[in-house]
Amino acid sequence: MIGTVLSSRYRLDAKLGSGGMSTVYLARDEILDRPVAVKLMHDSMASEPDQLERFNQEARAVAKLSNPNVVAVIDAGEDDGRPYIVFEYVEGETLKQLISRVGALETTEALAYGIEISQALEVAHERGMVHRDVKPQNVLIDSTGQAKLTDFGISRQLDEEGMTAEGKVVGTTDYVAPEQAMGHEVDTRADIYALGVVLFEMLTGDVPFKAANQVGVAMKHVTEDLPDLQQIRPDLSATTAAVVERATAKEPADRYGTTAEMTADLQTALEVEAIRSGGAGSEATSILDAVPAPARQLPDRRTSPWPAAILLLVALVVAAGSAWLISQGGTGGGGGGAGSGDKVEVASITDFDPEGDGVEHPEEVDFAIDGDPNASAWTTETYQTDSFGAKSGVGLVVDLGSPRKLSSVQVVTPTPGWPIEVYGANDPLPDSLDGWEALGSADSVSDRETIDLITLTSYRYLLLWATAPAQTDDGYGVAISDVSVFE
Repeated sequence: MIGTVLSSRYRLDAKLGSGGMSTVYLARDEILDRPVAVKLMHDSMASEPDQLERFNQEARAVAKLSNPNVVAVIDAGEDDGRPYIVFEYVEGETLKQLISRVGALETTEALAYGIEISQALEVAHERGMVHRDVKPQNVLIDSTGQAKLTDFGISRQLDEEGMTAEGKVVGTTDYVAPEQAMGHEVDTRADIYALGVVLFEMLTGDVPFKAANQVGVAMKHVTEDLPDLQQIRPDLSATTAAVVERATAKEPADRYGTTAEMTADLQTALEVEAIRSGGAGSEATSILDAVPAPARQLPDRRTSPWPAAILLLVALVVAAGSAWLISQGGTGGGGGGAGSGDKVEVASITDFDPEGDGVEHPEEVDFAIDGDPNASAWTTETYQTDSFGAKSGVGLVVDLGSPRKLSSVQVVTPTPGWPIEVYGANDPLPDSLDGWEALGSADSVSDRETIDLITLTSYRYLLLWATAPAQTDDGYGVAISDVSVFE
């Protein structure tokens, strides 16, 4: 077929790939003088009505979608009895090829791709369409680092009869949802499950299940939990792991109800990981595209590598709609005013000095939760310089009695000017900084500082960690006269 001109317009120049139903060619639109991708149906399939309908369905389905993360349909037609679909040509590689080439992706890169795929699915789902074959092979990464979802060949409308009967498994078993593996009817939550598995593969470099055959893989999706993501990648935050865990829940009702919800949590996870790592990773171009367009305040993505991580954080903060502020070149969110949400009752509070002698005025800790910020305060020991010496910090552990989903914490201090980091944990209570999850920070605590917390999971314990003392009348130290926690 190389050299063939379809409908006196599309010249087939090279074969890009082939499947059971069709072959995809790199072609030249001779009228508009531009490269395109042409999917040409096999002769043997064109005579089968159900296969012909499925092929035509793909053209109709994708033609309804308009999104930068969906490979666009340009045209469709028939030449000498053979149907074809013309797509935009995406120069680059598939996500599967990228993973095969480099292994596990950097966390921010994987989350950015996840956001773009989720946004593509949002558009499809809003139009009542289920993709049913979400996998890295069907995601193209273009030359600018943007992900584009393709191959809606087995998609179906939720309000129409499916092209396959109940009891027949469709999709690729490495990414198949449990209900899909069982041959049951599926909805948009099957796509959410598949995207969760794609995220797992991007973050680990491999699919979660292996078996002697595809049936064995499918059954593992039905009966086995995915391997623990944080055991494989200890550098991942609990926030990222929670997104994958929820997306890949066995029961559809336990997953995200919509891809819009998943997109929002992926954006939060991306912000958390970017703050933790201090950078965007090797594919920074993709991260900008994960940010809603009105929030983009960075140079053109095709020409700028934007090496400054702080610029990335500015864009991410605006995009995610979080309350984080860029203050004095840092990433802390805070300032005066009351915390948002309902106030959480504190069960108890203790001092935390794991890198020193183990105690930091434990007899004063209750002053920080006695409800009277003007009368008394918990204080650290007095230090002779503006550092804690060999220690990275000291602090207070706030016990809420049970895990709670938190939005902010407010600290009142008579010694403003010291930096604070806020961490979260659950049982067993960590006895060192290891095991705590970073939730927020402020570079210079004001006399009444509210620190906004980025969380997707609930926490029982909060650690208020002072990383340097402020100057006092007697030397250097930190005092906290009141702590308030908000949901």
